[in-house]
Amino acid sequence: MSRIKIFDTTLRDGEQSPGVNLNKLEKLEIAKQLERLGVDIMEAGFPASSEGDFEAVKLIADTIKDTSVTGLSRTVKSDIDTAWEALKGAAEPRLHLFLATSPIHMEYKLKMTPEQVVEQSVNMVSYARKRFPQVEWSAEDATRSDWDFLAKIIEKVINAGATVINLPDTTGYTTPAKYGKMFRYMRETVPNIHKVDLSCHCHNDLGMAVANSISAVENGVTQVEGTINGIGERAGNVALEEVAIALKIRSDFYPYETSLKLNEIKRSSDLISKLTGMHVQANKAVIGRNAYAHESGIHQDGVLKNPETYEIITPELVGVSSNTLFLGKHSGRHAFKDKVKEFGIELTDEQIKEAFKHFKKLTDHKKEVTDDDIYTIVMEIKTDAEGVNKYQLETFQVHYGSTDIPTATVSLKTPEGESVQTACTGKGSVEALYNTLSSLVSEELKLLDYHINSVGGGKDALAESHVQLSVNGEAVNGRGTAQDVIEASANAYLNAVNRYMIKQQSKKLAETVN
Repeated sequence: MSRIKIFDTTLRDGEQSPGVNLNKLEKLEIAKQLERLGVDIMEAGFPASSEGDFEAVKLIADTIKDTSVTGLSRTVKSDIDTAWEALKGAAEPRLHLFLATSPIHMEYKLKMTPEQVVEQSVNMVSYARKRFPQVEWSAEDATRSDWDFLAKIIEKVINAGATVINLPDTTGYTTPAKYGKMFRYMRETVPNIHKVDLSCHCHNDLGMAVANSISAVENGVTQVEGTINGIGERAGNVALEEVAIALKIRSDFYPYETSLKLNEIKRSSDLISKLTGMHVQANKAVIGRNAYAHESGIHQDGVLKNPETYEIITPELVGVSSNTLFLGKHSGRHAFKDKVKEFGIELTDEQIKEAFKHFKKLTDHKKEVTDDDIYTIVMEIKTDAEGVNKYQLETFQVHYGSTDIPTATVSLKTPEGESVQTACTGKGSVEALYNTLSSLVSEELKLLDYHINSVGGGKDALAESHVQLSVNGEAVNGRGTAQDVIEASANAYLNAVNRYMIKQQSKKLAETVN
């Protein structure tokens, strides 16, 4: 079977989803999980875009050893130089260069002639290859480009040293037949095309990203680019887990395989959903909550008699397992530490101590503690930015009832170390709480979105809240967990504010250094 390389861009294209703002520690944890998942290449970010992105890419490149790490770059020398500084510590540093090739992009965005686009691409690929052993060149908006022009520029950038050619469907406009035909045309027309990997990169604006990607594979593509959960700008990128499972389940029809460890898919999906705040829809293929649920009586009867009657994918294949009790209130720190190691997560002694304290607090209220509960606690601590000043919830009280006006009283510790208190009302308990928090925070805040869900099942389940706030006009996601839904909501709200504060502090620090 032919092997298809998996290029994951969750940390770059995926993070471009509106409101998603991962910190350096969160990006590193996602990178480690992608390494466990077995992706061939991970795009860690766009090093030249910001100091924060540079630092995150560098940290990932210096840490990840079993997966090739790449960074995005414009066809500009300064971008390439910055990317090299971030990526030179990687086991296999590679660069992803891009330049638009469609008439509309060249004329209106780039304001360059086709000849200038060819010259710029060739010069910068040649420049990048002086440092990077692997250089991918992408024709932005390839599916709306002239095919003869594409063939011409592809031949020249390969001669200049490109090792991967990516023809993305940047706007999600193409169809499976047309996309496959484009790759087939390039293979038949470009004389040196056999020297490179051909890559596809599909967006899902018309809901055809998976079909387009598989059509590309059928027509000679050897690398598929996408994200976990299909996150990304607008309608998102192709969901890599869907492509991998489609190739696996229909191996009778598709003679291709990937290097992905399929039983790590669910854990990867859960982690990315948790850290980005982008929930997976219940009926999402492969990893949605309802993907293996059967409500119809006829379906239930069939599955009980033989799962294959209605299940073409076993839950275990993608790492879905029942949440069984593994630790309780009498469990010791050693057993807890062993369980954390099973997750493949490394914690310092201080972090273990903090996580164990949260675990013990949870066991006071929750009889059955599951793997998901522990994983949630550990990731909260593992990705918490240390050594920075931020808002901290000291105490809160919410009074509400069917005949009372909901009122929240909150005491906060400010980034300056001052304790502030006040009380506000609202139409409901959460609104009263958020009105109170907003009045204590000096930034201009507006709630854009709010979700609350449980980690696992049962009336004593751990609550997990996700919010999106506008903080001084900038959309920021926040998340929080607690045994109580109101406390989880407060934690998520403050987490969003603190993310903004940390980002501003990092900017000031970078300006001071520079």
